[in-house]
Amino acid sequence: MAKSKESFNKKDKEKKRLKKRQDKKEKMEYRKANTQKPNSLDDMIAYIDEDGNLSDTPPDPKMKRKFNAEDMQISVPKLEAQQDDDTPLEGRVSYFNDSKGFGFIVLPNGDRVFVHVNQLTEAVSENDKVTFEVEKGPRGLSAVNVKKLAKS
Repeated sequence: MAKSKESFNKKDKEKKRLKKRQDKKEKMEYRKANTQKPNSLDDMIAYIDEDGNLSDTPPDPKMKRKFNAEDMQISVPKLEAQQDDDTPLEGRVSYFNDSKGFGFIVLPNGDRVFVHVNQLTEAVSENDKVTFEVEKGPRGLSAVNVKKLAKS
């Protein structure tokens, strides 16, 4: 007895292909039957209301708000100087890796500042209190002129 050349998988794939073709044909006929052309330009216009939402009615001129162009910030705000005077900051060394030569200093407000071994005046370790100045580095703020505070 000869085996059938069609397997269940082949029949199933063929059914899916025919169903997909039929669905596509039905969608195309539905679109042709239900196409509605816009009647006028007014039907195609969209308005923006006073809250910035799209609407099909024109906005009420009484609700119009005036804005001052100088008050609008389009880009990132300019970085203001954190300290105008040259008084050194105080902080605590939260992490320092002697073998790699870098660490981080935590300020009292919780900000972290990077410190490199080249900017140290004396050796520091974790939890030491230090004074330093802040300088803008290639990857953000970094500490310079780092000095260990005398223990009191």
